[in-house]
Amino acid sequence: MAASVVRAVLTSGLLLSAALASAAEVPPPAYQLIALPAGVPSEVLYSVALQESGTRLRGQLVPWPWTLNVAGAGYRFATRNDACKALMIAIQTAGPSRVDVGLGQTNIGANGHRYSSPCEGLDPYKNLSVTAQILAEQKSKGGDWITAAGRYHRPAGGEPAARYRRAFAKHLSRVTGINLMANNP
Repeated sequence: MAASVVRAVLTSGLLLSAALASAAEVPPPAYQLIALPAGVPSEVLYSVALQESGTRLRGQLVPWPWTLNVAGAGYRFATRNDACKALMIAIQTAGPSRVDVGLGQTNIGANGHRYSSPCEGLDPYKNLSVTAQILAEQKSKGGDWITAAGRYHRPAGGEPAARYRRAFAKHLSRVTGINLMANNP
């Protein structure tokens, strides 16, 4: 029994090493450090951030920490302080359930309890930690990481979750260097 467990761990470690060796893009260290304790692959966490808050910077798509989505409209701010001021106004005017915040665009209405204050959602490390927790919770409900990402975006499912899965899978394919689109329509 113990030998089979060791073999399984070694095999999955070798597969992960092979995947990372051929990866098109290695997630930044913060994503790796935050994802591991949550049991989420760093490539998944990074791909969610690319999907949720990605913006073009010097020709490259990168997640932007001071991003808000208010009632379906995206806003990016130059500083955390500016984003925090706008966040507080957005919560008052649109309501917390219509405001998403930070790298993972966590919804303040559904997940505000995970932060000590709404503006803590603009702390990149805290936001990524909350994003990883939510992804792990969704993964525990079954399915692969693409399915979990769809539920992360839209727990109720439906076409919005399907669109999200397709967009997320493109980012994940880019990051891992593996075509994941064939198995996830």
